[in-house]
Amino acid sequence: MDKKVSALLNEQINKEFYSAYLYLDMANYYTRVGLDGFANWFEIQAQEEQAHGMLMYEFLHNNDEVVTLEAIAKPDKVYQKYDEPLREALSHEKYVTDSINTIYTAAREVQDYRTMQFLDWFIKEQGEEEKNANDLITKMELFGNDPKGLYLLDSELAARVFTAPSLTL
Repeated sequence: MDKKVSALLNEQINKEFYSAYLYLDMANYYTRVGLDGFANWFEIQAQEEQAHGMLMYEFLHNNDEVVTLEAIAKPDKVYQKYDEPLREALSHEKYVTDSINTIYTAAREVQDYRTMQFLDWFIKEQGEEEKNANDLITKMELFGNDPKGLYLLDSELAARVFTAPSLTL
């Protein structure tokens, strides 16, 4: 595997685990304000991000590459309004999409078709992640100012469960 591609994948592992940490911080905020459904949604999101990091970890190992684990940064946002974590999540997902696109471009430049095929799943996943984040913002804009609407939205988000990604490496 090309050294640049390997290094970018290693960096992405850290970004995925940072994403999990960021989403746990958002879940923590929602727990503090009594929106347990929102907290659940972000806890599940954190599990997904951990799974993404582990897929990349396994991919590197399966390709005889060294995995280097770096320190995970502390999330530094302070939220004041219910919609702030949702907007931050969308912004973060766009950042992750850009990062994965950068890895794909590097793999394409060196004709690393195996890595490109591996990343195809992540590219599709990022489209879903951005849509889900955008949909949550839209729902919050529609229903968040009405206590009954917020209650129903919180109840909807409480039903989310974690499903591990099935990606054959």
